[in-house]
Amino acid sequence: MITYISIIRGINVSGQKLIKMAALKKMFESLNLENIQTYVQSGNVVFSSKKEDPKELEKIISSGIESEFGFDVSVIVFNSKSLETIIEGNPFAKDPLKDNAFLHVTFLADTPLSIDEESIKAKKHVDEEFEFTSNAVYLYCPNGYGKTKLNNNFLESKLKVKATTRNWKTTNELLKLARTVN
Repeated sequence: MITYISIIRGINVSGQKLIKMAALKKMFESLNLENIQTYVQSGNVVFSSKKEDPKELEKIISSGIESEFGFDVSVIVFNSKSLETIIEGNPFAKDPLKDNAFLHVTFLADTPLSIDEESIKAKKHVDEEFEFTSNAVYLYCPNGYGKTKLNNNFLESKLKVKATTRNWKTTNELLKLARTVN
């Protein structure tokens, strides 16, 4: 069994696409996924599966949500080792001058074919910082994520990949939760 984390974009935000976590957990069970645990109300689910392809799991979960709840949503799935690598790679988390409360990770469903960093730099506030990897964008937004123009919709449009963003606390809590599975 492999431990996976799925992050679902756009549910339970501003009263839209509401899904109770108990109902989401039940839907995951109906897909023959195991050791299912949810974290907060924004579509974070840790689970186990014998399947080895995260992309296959993304399709299965996305289809399950559409069938069960009637929502077409993006789902990003990665294994716990990938999440650990993403966390370890955050250059801003290691900087003692940066407050972790202002760190975010935008998880990418696919590796962008190209990145126009200049057009992205043009949108950032003076004190904001960002860093790219093949599967994540690290954001430091000291004025708050709600005020940045480097939000999820902007990054999706610039990178031409589906994405979803989580704050640093949630990202780390998901890894802790994943370590308790099995």
